[in-house]
Amino acid sequence: MIEEATLTGVLPPVRHWPALDLAGTEFDPVLAELMAEGPVTRVQLPHGEGWAWLVTRYDDVRRVVNDPRFSREAVVGRQVTRLAPHFIPDRGAVGFLDPPQHTRLRSSVAAAFTARGVERVRAKARRMLDELVDDLLRAGPPADLTAAVLGPFPIAVICELMGVPARDRHGMHVWTQLILSAAHGKEVSETAKREMSAYFADLIGLRENSSGEDVTSLLGAAVGRGEVTLEEAVGLAVLLQIGGEAVTSNSGQMFYLLLTRPELVRRLRAEPEIRPRAIDELLRYLPHRNAVGLCRIAVEDVEIAGVRVRAGDPVYVSYLAANRDPDVFPDPETVDFARSPNPHVAFGFGPHYCPGGMLARLEEELLMDALLDRVPGLRLAVAPDQVPFRKGALIRGPESLPVTW
Repeated sequence: MIEEATLTGVLPPVRHWPALDLAGTEFDPVLAELMAEGPVTRVQLPHGEGWAWLVTRYDDVRRVVNDPRFSREAVVGRQVTRLAPHFIPDRGAVGFLDPPQHTRLRSSVAAAFTARGVERVRAKARRMLDELVDDLLRAGPPADLTAAVLGPFPIAVICELMGVPARDRHGMHVWTQLILSAAHGKEVSETAKREMSAYFADLIGLRENSSGEDVTSLLGAAVGRGEVTLEEAVGLAVLLQIGGEAVTSNSGQMFYLLLTRPELVRRLRAEPEIRPRAIDELLRYLPHRNAVGLCRIAVEDVEIAGVRVRAGDPVYVSYLAANRDPDVFPDPETVDFARSPNPHVAFGFGPHYCPGGMLARLEEELLMDALLDRVPGLRLAVAPDQVPFRKGALIRGPESLPVTW
């Protein structure tokens, strides 16, 4: 047993975890093997240095991410083993802050991501989506659903919430794609990040006395009051803008799954009242990212599931694995729209819970309603294995989604 070996001082073997370009909704086979090997294993990812602990069981994952003995801030300046080839954490970036600094920074924009803040953009989001579907129907089949709807819609919504003018949406999209892709190299990615940061520095700087409800206005006002620095505000704005586009890949996977399982689509059309619950189940089931996200460092010795993690050890958690824990989700490989309760962690857990979770749910609900109700014959225009999926990306999703109706 891994636990027994570790407590006697013998470490478990380090498993190499390659960056797999997986298509469709296939679950990572290496992650599946690691889950079967034990609740805590050791992994080496394609880049960085050394090895890290990997925690996969639901209860252990939630404990680690909510425990101050595991620090994000301690990662800064360390070349931990990682998925991304050119990942360089920015000192002061919200993703690498611990409470109370992390709490202070997130609270500056919290109002935009509450139920009220998200509802503020619902009507405009629905109008923008209706216009995109109008254009889709007017052009006629076949079409690339990603290019026509699933790409431009999340960009428009996050830009609306952020307060980015419509004329700048395309530039934001280009920067985001370059930052998130490993295919163009470190220099291209870092240049895009610097350009996006400079853009937000200008925009936030212009809004230091703003009373607006969009994110950049809230950040500008917080900078004006001296509650956050301009550098902190810019770092948070970049993170939120990039995160907003993840809906494109998530919804691409969601519709790929639905269009390859027509029985699920028939049920969603026949019982529209179950759609919010169905979206939660799809969020639980879909492997929305490759490998793992951001690392933590143990700041003191901690025992997890019988394994002694030493101070200074890097630790990853897998939300994808936690969402397939059979002790929490019976028959986890089945898409069950009646699953209740469904306490999935698709948006994370603890202090670093994704602030855009409520916004993403809103977008998925609007997309499901619009496409299932307004395009009743919607189906794939090619065989499922002919749908091209992104390569070298941190977030999984189809490059394009050819459909007809």
